[in-house]
Amino acid sequence: MNNINNAFTNGKAFIPFITAGDPSIEITEQLVLQMAEAGADLIELGIPFSDPVAEGEVIQGANIRALSGGVTVDRIFEMVKRIRCKCTVPIAFMTYVNPVFCYGPEKFIRNCKEAGVDGLIIPDLPYEEKGEIMPFCTKYGINLISMIAPTSKNRIRMIAKEAKGFIYCVSSMGVTGVRENIGDEAREMVELVKTVNDIPCAIGFGVSTPEQAVKMTKFADGVIVGSAIVKIVEKYGSECVPYVVEYVRTMKNAIKTM
Repeated sequence: MNNINNAFTNGKAFIPFITAGDPSIEITEQLVLQMAEAGADLIELGIPFSDPVAEGEVIQGANIRALSGGVTVDRIFEMVKRIRCKCTVPIAFMTYVNPVFCYGPEKFIRNCKEAGVDGLIIPDLPYEEKGEIMPFCTKYGINLISMIAPTSKNRIRMIAKEAKGFIYCVSSMGVTGVRENIGDEAREMVELVKTVNDIPCAIGFGVSTPEQAVKMTKFADGVIVGSAIVKIVEKYGSECVPYVVEYVRTMKNAIKTM
C-alpha cells in the first residue's frame, strides 16, 4: 500500500499546502514536522517555479520569496530525507512540467522515491501527455495524482478510471486563492468520480475556513488548503510556525466529526 492511502484512513483528510523554501528551507522543515503533529494527514509541498500558472498571487509571491532565498530542487530533496528520519506523514510534491523535465523525469522521480516522497501533482500536465511521466512513477512507486476541474466534464470518468492515490478536485474555475463561496460543481465532480472508481477525492482551490472545510467534507474525503496557510507564512515569516500549527489543528478538528 502506498503511504498516500493512509491519509484517508483516519476519517476526513486535512491536507495543507506550503511552498518549500518560504520563508526558508529550515522553517519549511519545522512546518512539515509540526503540521504532521497537529493532525495533517498528508502534506503538499510546492516546488518553487518562476511561472506557476495555476497559482494566484499569494502562492506566486511565495514562489518568488523561495527562489530569491536560493532554494533548489536538490535542497528540497535533502530536506525531505531529513524529515523522513522523524516523520511518516505522506508527502506529495506539487510542481510543474518544466522543472521536472529540466531536472530529467526519471532522475526526478527516482529522487522522489529515495527521499520518501509519496505522490506528485503536476497541474499543467495534460491527461493525454501523462505517458511522459507515468512509466517512471510506476517504476519507482510514486503516485501521479490526477486533477479534475469543472471544465473536465465528460473527461472526468476517463481520468478517474486510471487515477492513483487520490483525486485532486479543483473546486472552481481560475487559479488558487481564498474564495468566499464554493459552488456545487465540486459535489457533482465527486459523485461522478465515485461512479467509476472508489478512490478518495480531496477538494482544493478556495477552501480556507473551518465552515467551508465541513461543507466540503460532507461529500468529499478531504480538503486541501494552500493560500490561507501561505498567507500566514507571509505575514509572520520566520515566526510563522505556531500560527500555522494552530490553523492546521483548528481545521483538522473541524472535520474530525464528519
